[in-house]
Amino acid sequence: MKESFWAVIIVMIGVISILFVNFFQNLTNTDEHNYNLLKETTEAAMYDAFDIASYRADGVVRIDREKFVENFLRRFAASANLSRTYRIDIYDVNETPPKVSLKVSSSEGSSITGTKDGVIEFEISNRLDAILEVPY
Repeated sequence: MKESFWAVIIVMIGVISILFVNFFQNLTNTDEHNYNLLKETTEAAMYDAFDIASYRADGVVRIDREKFVENFLRRFAASANLSRTYRIDIYDVNETPPKVSLKVSSSEGSSITGTKDGVIEFEISNRLDAILEVPY
């Protein structure tokens, strides 16, 4: 009887360990996905919002604020995970010199019991400050 009790305990510990590993793997993957998506989308939107006319006329490197926000939201929405709700905060968009400050937040939750009462939720936030560098 003692040996079977220990076998049950070891199996239970194994199942709980697998659940914890799965939950933290989902959390890590979500964080990594959000960061890479934020970084790549910001860079692409800054290049899309680059004002070529002002660069050719005066040699001034600048971006268009409205164009940046439009391109960023369009690109982010096209590549975001559809099963999550995102909150995008754009803190600062400087046109000259081109600099943006962004924050993307999403929540990741898990439920062991399958009900709303036993839900564990984590807020995952990624913040990025980007400066557009143009080679001479």
